[in-house]
Amino acid sequence: MSPEKLEGLREKVSETIERNERRLIALSHRIHQNPELGFQEFKAAKWLTAELERAGFKVNRGVAGLETAFVARLRGKTSRPTIVAVAEYDALAGLGHACGHNIIAACAVGAGLGLGSVIKELKGTAVVMGTPAEEGGGGKIIMIRKGYFRNVDVAMMMHPSNKTLVGRKSLAITGLRMVFHGKAAHAAASPEKGINALNACIKTFSAIDALRQHLPEDVRIHGIITDGGQAPNIVPERAEALFYVRTLEQDFLEELMDKVSECARGAALSTGAKVEIKEWRLRYDARRINEPLLAYIRKNMKDLSLRLGELPERGGLGSSDFGNVTQTVPAAHPSIAILPARFAGHSRQFERAAISPRGDRAVMLGAKLLALTAFDLITRPELLAEVKRAHKRAAT
Repeated sequence: MSPEKLEGLREKVSETIERNERRLIALSHRIHQNPELGFQEFKAAKWLTAELERAGFKVNRGVAGLETAFVARLRGKTSRPTIVAVAEYDALAGLGHACGHNIIAACAVGAGLGLGSVIKELKGTAVVMGTPAEEGGGGKIIMIRKGYFRNVDVAMMMHPSNKTLVGRKSLAITGLRMVFHGKAAHAAASPEKGINALNACIKTFSAIDALRQHLPEDVRIHGIITDGGQAPNIVPERAEALFYVRTLEQDFLEELMDKVSECARGAALSTGAKVEIKEWRLRYDARRINEPLLAYIRKNMKDLSLRLGELPERGGLGSSDFGNVTQTVPAAHPSIAILPARFAGHSRQFERAAISPRGDRAVMLGAKLLALTAFDLITRPELLAEVKRAHKRAAT
């Protein structure tokens, strides 16, 4: 294909996204106004798939045994390479879309529409993958295990943020659920006959606080007491805590879990209680960085006049099941700022910004960024080969 023809198709990608601006912004706002928790995103999944079907995508709903997951596919001249735009659309309990997943979802659809408008003239397949329950349910992990990323060449998503970044690392995370068992007794008349499960639980928090000074600075441990007993005049026979443990180093997660578990066992032993410890959630892997892919995303960001922010020297990292995607296939996770850096994600300010003019602009710019990068990967085999080699090197 001639350079002139390729450039014309590339321009069509952006023009298609621009032509659908009103629909994409309306989609983002509709999802924002109807927040749904993980695995319950029935409205969002319905609206997203309807837009993709309207554009000619073949949609499979309820994939991987998840009612609100979907895969929308539009095949070009060949099935490979397959480039995926990942959509998230679950909300936060009590905060709605304070993580901006309404923007992520509309952006992924927009990217699909843009690339889909030219895919019939190219070798490859455009895919938009709907992945539910990022906020704790691990929808992507389930879809990976069910094989839905098996024939994917590259996966990308754009996340709204308080900084515009090409990409950054994330923390591996899992949860530990601790149930302490003691013995009930009258707290005034016969406390000596009881075993205080709540004391064991509280001592666990103290032990973990003592452990922190001997852990790497990237480690995060945070927990809550979910059951502290029934009444003040009864020695608590049961107490329960839930902890999240996070680390930047994927290989350290298992050892970190052991250290935190030993804190609970020691606390239980010191009070005469017993403790059960179970891993509470699917493990979210640390994000693997693909430098060649990020280099081309950086180029496209500059072409779109996106002003890149500076990576902080330390801190500011969260966790996502997209980390598991990056461990499975070459992937990237750029971000676009929708509010100033002084505001945090998962806040009321962020929730409002997700339907602000800056939030709407992020939908459009993010859609173009993903679609144009996907176009480059499909039309430049040497770029795709470089990205794949980088992924393999990082895995060894």
